[in-house]
Amino acid sequence: MNKKKYNTDVLIVGSGPVGCVLAERLSKKLKLKCLIIEKRKHIAGNCYDLKNKKGVLYHKYGPHYLRFRNKKVFDYLSSFTKWIKGDYIVKSFVRNKFLNFPININTIENFFDVKLKSKKQAEIFLKSKKIRISSPKNSEEFILSKVGKELYENFYKNYSLKQWGIHPKFLDKNVLGRVPIRLNRNNYYVNEKMKFMPKNGYTAMFNEMISNRNITLKLNTDFMRVKDKINYKILIYTGPIDKYFNYKFGKLDWRSLKFKFETHKKNYLQDCVQYNYPNNFKFTRKVEIKHVTKQKINYTVLSKEYPVENGDPFYPINTKKNLNLYSKYLKLVKKLQKKQIYFEGRLATYKYMNTDEVIEKALNLFETIKKKIN
Repeated sequence: MNKKKYNTDVLIVGSGPVGCVLAERLSKKLKLKCLIIEKRKHIAGNCYDLKNKKGVLYHKYGPHYLRFRNKKVFDYLSSFTKWIKGDYIVKSFVRNKFLNFPININTIENFFDVKLKSKKQAEIFLKSKKIRISSPKNSEEFILSKVGKELYENFYKNYSLKQWGIHPKFLDKNVLGRVPIRLNRNNYYVNEKMKFMPKNGYTAMFNEMISNRNITLKLNTDFMRVKDKINYKILIYTGPIDKYFNYKFGKLDWRSLKFKFETHKKNYLQDCVQYNYPNNFKFTRKVEIKHVTKQKINYTVLSKEYPVENGDPFYPINTKKNLNLYSKYLKLVKKLQKKQIYFEGRLATYKYMNTDEVIEKALNLFETIKKKIN
């Protein structure tokens, strides 16, 4: 940015899913000029994928398993990509065996060395393991009330300690409650039937989305440093909510990740895309994304994830302290909506959301903005 002020209809902070969707909708449907500024050197946010020197497509910031609850979101994205089937299978390394996760009848049989012939038998067996807690107040109590102590301690407790850096009894019950517990033999990671991956990757899909000539993209640009150099009518902010307000009430806690990537001259190393390691090693999971990108190539990439306290914000830590702090910032956000300043996305709303949820919220925000303009 030079000394002269830059003029635009819409300033969008962040080129992740929210930023790209809103830039596409506002530029195409309302013919507005959009400026996207992005702190990183690439678009697509944490969905960013790229090819390494051997030509293997991999996810730089951990796997993104796209699924759809709402066909409207799928139909919208279909304008920018072709699809391949999303075969998301995850296993946990427990007692020196790889067991299906999320927990289902297959997991229970292999873990307890029992045979369950029906859903009813599985219900009765699991009921004998559960700890009766009528109103679970945290993640530990929630899982204990669903599967009991043995499954909790082997599959959830230590994984959570590594992932979040705090004990599950201090986490909101919805944190571990997001993972389904099934009384069937469905081995897929997610419940949604619509499971797809962009055929050429996420980055290609988002690049197509922001190809409109009314969209200008500036990478390596920090909003806090240039905000006074840009004139705009509408601001869409997708960064950390506490940073926008210069940490007025204090900093929200985020969990970050470090990744170690290995390239191997093999078709595959694992028998599914993800292995969780709840009790062994410092990393939480190994991911071989080629299982879902379905590349035909003689190399593969394996990533190991190490949760860390400092680094790029990945996951909001939903403790009482943080949720109370967020509520203070939210009051400030609501006042800004009258000025056509909007906060959306994981970082801006301090909420963990799947990619399809984030895109759906962006589409809903577009409708809100459209009504105000019209």
